[in-house]
Amino acid sequence: MFLALNPRQARGCWFHSPNTVALISGQTGKLMYVMHNSEYPLSCFALFENGPCLIADTYFDTLMVKLKGFFQNAKANKIESRGTRYQYCDFLVKVGTVTMGPSARGISVEVEYCPCVIANDCWNLLMEFMQSFMGNHTPGVPSVFGTKHDSIYSPADTVVQYMELFNKIRKQQQVPVAGIR
Repeated sequence: MFLALNPRQARGCWFHSPNTVALISGQTGKLMYVMHNSEYPLSCFALFENGPCLIADTYFDTLMVKLKGFFQNAKANKIESRGTRYQYCDFLVKVGTVTMGPSARGISVEVEYCPCVIANDCWNLLMEFMQSFMGNHTPGVPSVFGTKHDSIYSPADTVVQYMELFNKIRKQQQVPVAGIR
């Protein structure tokens, strides 16, 4: 379906790019992900491992440098998603390549129905639209919907879903290969 779109319907580029920060005093092993999203260039998202999402201004990174006695950059492979935005009627579709380090590890597809701010109200419409071009690869209901039954969908919800995707891809890369000597 999108292969037949007029190139003028492409609406620019986008990216999601997280940094992993480790808490070094108190709770060892506790991670915080600092994420940037090109759709919200003046914001910075901080997701605590299994915890809340904090939205701050872009200078949050500078603050983290000043707190280097408490936090430090974790030694993790850089992972990000970059791609192209398409507008098709009331739908915004972002198709991107997920890269870890220098190599591609997957494809991300983000679909937004612009007139609706309560995702559960339009989930069936989103599913039908995604099935038209993804077929049987259409995902199920995201876990973020489990806690947000009838509340307004926010940029933090999108960031949480990207972080879940990135963590899933990281875990796939950590699976040891048995039987090789």
